[in-house]
Amino acid sequence: MDISGKLIKVLEPITGNGANGQWKKQSFVIEYANGQFPKKACFQVWGDKVDLSSLVVGEEIHVFFEPESREYNNNWYTDLRAWKVEAAQNQNGAFAPQMPTPPPPTGAPMPTEVPNFVDAGSNADDDLPF
Repeated sequence: MDISGKLIKVLEPITGNGANGQWKKQSFVIEYANGQFPKKACFQVWGDKVDLSSLVVGEEIHVFFEPESREYNNNWYTDLRAWKVEAAQNQNGAFAPQMPTPPPPTGAPMPTEVPNFVDAGSNADDDLPF
């Protein structure tokens, strides 16, 4: 999956030790257009991909990522794990910022025909006070 948006914030790297040795991750937030209102998404990069020093807050970036969910204590947690982050190309570049397609609306379908209402002026015997 991939998405383009404006880099809003780069968080401090986090390190730790696990069963497989030392690990390192860093998170960053982008803002992207999705329908009428902009949305924000937080991504994580792990290991040798943590170096985000070439990115500038406020610039357009292109993120390639995989969503990953896991269960812990009967609760589910989802991460957006970025595997490639690059500055978005300008209009002469290889790609333009792409926004994800919004999901189709759910719920009752809109009626295609207007109901035939009775003309309010056709019944002179109806003397309602309003």
